[in-house]
Amino acid sequence: MSGNVGIVIVSHSPLVAEGAADMVRQMVGDEVPLAWCGGNPEGGLGTSVQSIMDAIDRVWSEKGVAILVDLGGAETNSEMAIEMLPDDRQGRVVVCNAPIVEGAVMAATEASGGASLDQVRRTAEELSPQ
Repeated sequence: MSGNVGIVIVSHSPLVAEGAADMVRQMVGDEVPLAWCGGNPEGGLGTSVQSIMDAIDRVWSEKGVAILVDLGGAETNSEMAIEMLPDDRQGRVVVCNAPIVEGAVMAATEASGGASLDQVRRTAEELSPQ
């Protein structure tokens, strides 16, 4: 697995999550572990704590994982997923307060250069309106 921070995109819509991930991959390449999840288990709009945990596992890096979310429910479920991780991983996963598409692209760009988790989070959050 890459030595770069992993990126997870969480959206209420699987199409939005997949589209944002596609943009990241096309703009940044394969240098950054990238996963996405969206929709509820029944196939409708929503998010799933288990899907978020699975996405974190797919991109796990010792440098950590940055999560980008679209709405409050995605943030809440992402925080719940982090709380359910083993203790040694919880402190190395953060939810970024950033726009999902722009934040994911900027976070992945920063991560591709070997940046720390804190640097990746700060770069993504610079895009957030004050």
